[in-house]
Amino acid sequence: MNQNETDEHFMRMALKEAAQAFSEGEIPIGAVVVSQGRIIARAHNQTETLNDVTAHAEMLAITAAANELGGKYLTDCTLYVTVEPCVMCAGAMGWAQIGRMVYGVGEEKRGYKRFAPDALHPKATVTSGVLEDECKALMVEFFRQRR
Repeated sequence: MNQNETDEHFMRMALKEAAQAFSEGEIPIGAVVVSQGRIIARAHNQTETLNDVTAHAEMLAITAAANELGGKYLTDCTLYVTVEPCVMCAGAMGWAQIGRMVYGVGEEKRGYKRFAPDALHPKATVTSGVLEDECKALMVEFFRQRR
């Protein structure tokens, strides 16, 4: 598989997490953390379920990945997330030193690029727009049903 195919494969796994969030009445954002070609953590938003504003998919996935690897730094990991992270999540990725982040659709209102474009680790790379239409469609449908 080339990098684009790999990114799409793992973004589909993040989309499965997002679909799970949708079915639980959570904002449908999903994340997976990949190390050496395998998923070591997966999560979806659980802010309503856990009554915790910090229970974003990325935060839960970072914690699970750190536990899996036995350390707080995720330098050699890639985090795939369906929607551009917020400032809190981008900050956590920076502190965890995540080496690469891939996201599906941008978030104009709350995304980190608008408020804290330097929050990620300085050596981190970012790829955006992977399966963007699918990621966006899930969010649009979720909020359409709520309004």
